[in-house]
Amino acid sequence: MLSLSDRVAGFRMLAREGQEEVFFSLTAAEQADLVSALPAGERRSWVRLLDPDDAADVIQAAAPENRETFLSLLDEGTRKDVTALLAYEEDAAGGLMSPRFARVRPDVTVDEAIGYLRPQTRERAETIYYAYVLDPDQKLLGVVSFRQLFAAPGKAKVRDIMATDVVTIPETMDQERVSQIFAENAYLALPVVDETGKMKGIVTVDDIVEVVQEEATEDIQKLGGTSALEKPYLQVGIIPMIRKRAGWLSALFLGEMLTATAMGYFEKEIARAVVLALFVPLIISSGGNSGSQATTLVIRAMALGEVRLSDWWRVIRREVAAGLGLGLILGCIGFCRIMVWERVFHTYGAHYQLVATTVGASLVGVVLWGTLSGSMLPFLLRRLGFDPASASAPFVATLVDVSGLIIYFTAASVIMSGTLL
Repeated sequence: MLSLSDRVAGFRMLAREGQEEVFFSLTAAEQADLVSALPAGERRSWVRLLDPDDAADVIQAAAPENRETFLSLLDEGTRKDVTALLAYEEDAAGGLMSPRFARVRPDVTVDEAIGYLRPQTRERAETIYYAYVLDPDQKLLGVVSFRQLFAAPGKAKVRDIMATDVVTIPETMDQERVSQIFAENAYLALPVVDETGKMKGIVTVDDIVEVVQEEATEDIQKLGGTSALEKPYLQVGIIPMIRKRAGWLSALFLGEMLTATAMGYFEKEIARAVVLALFVPLIISSGGNSGSQATTLVIRAMALGEVRLSDWWRVIRREVAAGLGLGLILGCIGFCRIMVWERVFHTYGAHYQLVATTVGASLVGVVLWGTLSGSMLPFLLRRLGFDPASASAPFVATLVDVSGLIIYFTAASVIMSGTLL
C-alpha cells in the first residue's frame, strides 16, 4: 500500500476534475489524512466542498489536535452547522443527519413554493426529492415531493397536497435502528426531529448505505472473536491489531483450559475405556459448530429487526426442534461410522455397540445443547445491555466444549456402566 506522502503526491498530479472524483470516493478517515497532508493553502478549498454532515464525519475522523484547524477552514454558516452536528453521538441519527434540507410553509401556493424552493435546491438543500412543511416554530407538519408540487395546480395550497403521516427519526436514535427504518420504508430521505417535534435535519439513503456497511463489518469482526477494527485492515498497525485480538483470544484460551479440567474430572472413565477419548474432538466440535450456527443466525436476525427480545420463547421452540433434528442426523452418522469401522478394521473392541450408542446419544445431547446455548446467548447479552454480536462463534464454541464433555462422559457412564465402566 502506498504511503501517505506518495498518495498526496499522486493526488496533486491529477487534474482538478480527477482530484474531485478521487476525493469524494474516499472514506472520511482517508479524506482527513489527505487534507491534513496537503499544503495549508490548499486545505480550505477541499474542506469547503463537503456538506456539513460529511465535514462533521471528516473532523471526527481527524486526529484530535487537527479538529480545531479543520473547523477554522469552514465558512461561518457551515461551521455553525458542523459544530451542532458534532454535539451528537457519532452513531446517533443526529450525527448522521444533514441540517440542509428544502423547507416550505404550509400556507403558500404551489407556484410560490416552487419559486421559493428553486434557490434552496441550488444553495443549501442536501436532496431535492422532498420538501418539508414547517410551522413558524420549525415543527414538522408534513412532507411534499417535488413531483407532487409540479403535478399540482399552481393556485393550490401546500397544506392541501402535503402528506401528514410522516415517518420521522428521533435525533438520538441509534444508527443501526435508523438503517432498519430505511429498509422497512424504502424512502430516499427521512426527517430527523427532536423531542418537541422540531425538525433538525434529514438522513439520506446514501448515508445509510455507509452505516449498513460499517455495522455489518463490525458485527462480522466481533463474530470472529476480535474487537471491531476502527480502520481498514491494512491501515491498522501491528500493535493495535494485537491489542484488538489478544483480549478475546486470551479469554477463549482461559475458557478452553476448563476443557482440560473437565477431562481431568473424568480421568478414571478415560483410563478404563481409552476408546472414549478417540471421540472427544468429534463430540465437542459438533456442539461448538451447532452453537456457532445458531448464534450467527440469531445475531443476524436481531440486526435485521426480524427477532426482538420478546421473541425468545419462539426462538427456543424452533431451536429445540432444530437441535433435535440436527443431533439425530449427526448421531446416526456417528453410530453408523463406528459400526462400519468395527466391521472393517476391528478397531473399537468387543463393546463397540455400546461405544456407538454412547457416541450417537451424546451427539444428540451436545448438538441440542449447543443450539440452545448459541441461540439464547445473544438474547442474554442484549437483555444485559451488551452488543449481541459479542456472542462470537469462538466464544460459543468454547462454552459448549466444556459442557459437551460433561454430556458425553455422563452418557457413557449411564450406557456403559457394568461393562467398560
